[in-house]
Amino acid sequence: MTLAAAMVMAAGLGSRMRPLTDDRCKAMVKVGGKALIDWTLDRLAGAGVARAVVNVHHHADALEAHLAGRSAPEIMISDERARLMETGGGLVQAAPLLGRAPVFTANIDSLWIDGPEPELARLARRFDRERMDFLLLLARLDHALGFDGAGDFFLDADGRLTRRGAAARAPYAFAGVQVMNPAVLDGWPREPFSTNRLWDAALSRGRVFGQVMDAFWMHVGDPQARDAAENRLRSHS
Repeated sequence: MTLAAAMVMAAGLGSRMRPLTDDRCKAMVKVGGKALIDWTLDRLAGAGVARAVVNVHHHADALEAHLAGRSAPEIMISDERARLMETGGGLVQAAPLLGRAPVFTANIDSLWIDGPEPELARLARRFDRERMDFLLLLARLDHALGFDGAGDFFLDADGRLTRRGAAARAPYAFAGVQVMNPAVLDGWPREPFSTNRLWDAALSRGRVFGQVMDAFWMHVGDPQARDAAENRLRSHS
């Protein structure tokens, strides 16, 4: 399956990335000489995505000017200058631009180097609209850089996800990319809220699945993680 559209989450304030975000949005922070958002958009274009909706807020004018220089994928802007909508609310606001077919949603702070089969191609091929509302790309905690949490999910034999809950640790972290059926956004308010609320509703119906990535995951959430990612990219170039 090739997905025609994607939502790229680029409206955050990038508070943890300061001082690198004092004069730019997080999406424009460079790793390996390339802006984070271009790592994401290049990977989506390589997966056949023709249209990417990008939400903007922090340093929005500069980000829009940068995006105007791209030829692929086609960029559409979801403007959050007046009100930052968070991840779930951002999806609801952008829903009219996304269409009704399954779409990727992608954070801009996740990097990896693909193996023989690109991770996004594997993810799109696995998505089953009849069984799934969300299919999350997962990283193993022992195969990641820049993530200091206790893990997000457990994965059962069928690929369904359950949250870590009260457990001290879970083996997998959300790696910042998923395939989503836009129908899950129907009826949700156009107001700021987290994607976690969308996931919780779908988890209660057993419709959230995960796929473990083969590639080594780099979470670029702060300046130290940015430097570590640059070092790894340099050593593997």
